[in-house]
Amino acid sequence: MKTTRRIFVAAAIAIATIGGAHAATLLERWNTLRAEKPHVRIRDAARQLGVSEAELLATGIGSTVVRLSEANHGPREIMRRALDLGTVMALSRNDNCVIEVTGTAMRLKPQQEAADAKADPEREARMLNIAGGYLGGPIDLRFQFPQWKYVFAVSQPMRDGAVSRSLQFFDASGVAVHKLYVKSDAGVPVFEKLVADFRHPRQDAKLDLAAASPTPAEKPDSAIDVKEFQQAWRDMSDVHQFNRIVSEFGLTREQAMRLAPEGVVQKLDPAAVRGLLQGAAKNGVAIMAFVGNAGVTQIYSGKIDKVADAEGWLNVLDPNFNLHLNDDALRSGYVVRRAGVTSVEFFDTDGNLVVTFFGVRQPGKPQPQEWLDLAASLKKA
Repeated sequence: MKTTRRIFVAAAIAIATIGGAHAATLLERWNTLRAEKPHVRIRDAARQLGVSEAELLATGIGSTVVRLSEANHGPREIMRRALDLGTVMALSRNDNCVIEVTGTAMRLKPQQEAADAKADPEREARMLNIAGGYLGGPIDLRFQFPQWKYVFAVSQPMRDGAVSRSLQFFDASGVAVHKLYVKSDAGVPVFEKLVADFRHPRQDAKLDLAAASPTPAEKPDSAIDVKEFQQAWRDMSDVHQFNRIVSEFGLTREQAMRLAPEGVVQKLDPAAVRGLLQGAAKNGVAIMAFVGNAGVTQIYSGKIDKVADAEGWLNVLDPNFNLHLNDDALRSGYVVRRAGVTSVEFFDTDGNLVVTFFGVRQPGKPQPQEWLDLAASLKKA
């Protein structure tokens, strides 16, 4: 028994040593890259170094980074507590679009949350994606918490002497899902208390990452009941039913655009995204921009002002709203009409949805004519 225990302990030490050596080696490579490219973004650096962003961030554990617990739905509970941070900058992204919004998240009243769950037959699943707020208001998020895994608190000294404090969330393969940056002095003690309460018992750089799930192959059009799908599209009474219909018929989202009923989808030149943003800014058209990944969708609602090119990306650079779009990666765009609502969607070269736009409208009222005119004016394919 003692011999078995000695073998086990020796193996554990060997594993820990290997993990520590890997982290040190990665940290050295990371420091070298930063010296060569001081402005490199961590996501780009991770790609260049052949690791995940979470692995690269974890090299800072013990200095600027604290790993937080994912136990007992940790990411969701941390987002609940983050409602106390006050003013934050919320950042979500996919490979080709980044959305950043600064503001204070709205809270759900307890009775609102309970009533919402009671009205839904799939109560348990829905409750897992409710974080007590973030529905409407400046920080507007839709969660898929089963996709959230690792959480880190980052306190990064800046060149001006200030400290940037953030909560950074990653999926099981180490890809960034969402980030929250503290933007007020009042939020600092809240952040520090949250870090203390959720501190992970293991503060090392070893992460048990899962392999990224492969993208399922698109079904051939011949395997789709196109007639029934088109009828389901026509029968939609609410635009939010669309995702369920696409899933039920086993379609990819862009495939649904291709097989849609006649007259409800108009294909656009990918460059139309530039005309949309510039037209919205010039004419004061209030828009909704939806940017997401498998774990979260973030929404901005309002007017935009400054549209500019920078570092090869198309950007909206307003005080409380930034959108960064790699428009060179866009392959297609569509004006889409569903349940009386018009949207504009853009897809990348891999067929992934990059960004969706709607016109801002009041509940129960039609979309503003200026939005419909802007959508109709966009460059067709």
